[in-house]
Amino acid sequence: MGVLISLLLSVGASGVTSNAQATQESWRQFRGSPELTGISSSKLPETLELLWTYEGEDSIDSSAAIVDGVVYVGTFSGDLLALSLRDGSLRWKFSVGEEGIGESSPAVSNGIVYVGDLAGVVHAVDTVSGEAVWTFQTLGEIKSSPVIIKEKLLIGSYDEHVYCLSAKSGELLWKLRSNGFIHGTPATSKGLTYVTGCDSMLRAVRITDGKEMYQIDSGSYTAASPALVGGFAYYGTFDNQVLAVDLAKLEIAWRYEHPVRHFPFYSSAAVIDGRVVLGGRDKMVHCLDARSGEALWTFRTGARVDSSPVVTGGRVYIGSNDGRLYVLDLATGEKLWEFDAGAPLSASPAVAEGRLVIGSQDGILYCFGSATQNTNE
Repeated sequence: MGVLISLLLSVGASGVTSNAQATQESWRQFRGSPELTGISSSKLPETLELLWTYEGEDSIDSSAAIVDGVVYVGTFSGDLLALSLRDGSLRWKFSVGEEGIGESSPAVSNGIVYVGDLAGVVHAVDTVSGEAVWTFQTLGEIKSSPVIIKEKLLIGSYDEHVYCLSAKSGELLWKLRSNGFIHGTPATSKGLTYVTGCDSMLRAVRITDGKEMYQIDSGSYTAASPALVGGFAYYGTFDNQVLAVDLAKLEIAWRYEHPVRHFPFYSSAAVIDGRVVLGGRDKMVHCLDARSGEALWTFRTGARVDSSPVVTGGRVYIGSNDGRLYVLDLATGEKLWEFDAGAPLSASPAVAEGRLVIGSQDGILYCFGSATQNTNE
């Protein structure tokens, strides 16, 4: 596909980290880090134990954040929940309104938790009191998740804009128009944010002032969020392909498509140790070589896989719409463990403080770990 360069300054497009991961102590946002790599350094037990569940009122498509012994997650019924990571007890519940929270996942920074809702509102809520700090209204539903970078909040909206707000006040700092819905979450590194969208473009935008530096045509509608590792952006498309984009050369380095099963990729990738792992609507988890795009292994589930994987300790943790949470060996794709939740798991796992948290479409939030391990709370 051709590359359209609208502006390219001397900011290094390839300046992305190869080892970004969430810390042991926290999982502050969707995919764990601003680079959206889906990697955690928190150690999980070899065999997970179900420690607690929390029953919400409606589907939980939002992926949790875990910070300082507290779990934050949104529900389709319109509640932003703060729960104890230790035992699942409710600390507070904040209602965003009847439109509810879809796939937008909370981000936590400096004592505030942020999330978008299906009415198009960005909410900032105090983590201690559960009271509103500010709100910002967009003109379309929000399924993108907020990312906080140096007191700036970045988020996409179905009104075809990516927004940059003051994390402290909610003041609009800039917005950039695309030519389609923005479903995915902005990935950020080295002063740039990278945004995929329904107009097929991957955009690189300067965070300081919202100036578009360049755009690259993916060739198809994209709902997945890009993962940034080693100067490349990795993401799947609705044209049944996974792409690796070389951010220095401004070109697509490779495209992967399964030779037989041609289905969209909605899941966002985890990237580690030269491997790209993501789910497909072909009911499979795919592991690809990060440099060549060659398939290393696939794992078949019983339904489409919209959940985005988390990798830690050489293992892949991912949900499926067949209602199961799977643990796979990163090297081989061998199934090591599974848990049957009995309802689709389209949300993505959050891993921190030795525990894994994931919600289901029947409104139950699950916490796994070891009963003998203490949390930071």
